[in-house]
Amino acid sequence: MNEIVTRYLDTWNATDESARAELVAQHWSEDCAYVDPLAEARGRDQIEATVQAVQAQFPGFVFTLVGDVDAHHRQARFQWGLGPAGEEPVVIGFDVVVVDADERIHDVRGFLDKVPA
Repeated sequence: MNEIVTRYLDTWNATDESARAELVAQHWSEDCAYVDPLAEARGRDQIEATVQAVQAQFPGFVFTLVGDVDAHHRQARFQWGLGPAGEEPVVIGFDVVVVDADERIHDVRGFLDKVPA
């Protein structure tokens, strides 16, 4: 599951549209879903649009893994940070990723733990 979480974060960090589309096509199921307190996306096109919107809101920021991945039964939970590369994260969140039988990301439930005022 560590590899899946890595590809998940790679998707959020891919600023090149074609690279991001390739990551989504390879690592996300066709009927994928993503929900957090600020967004809800269904399907690959909406996932890509959500990632692009977050990147526009936080230009130059990167997502990093904070701590270890805890996984069982095709699901993983982990904490991530968002901030300037090499610096303390400005935003910290917690996601649960569920993969399908082909080990593609099928469902993501996100939570925000630390958000700037």
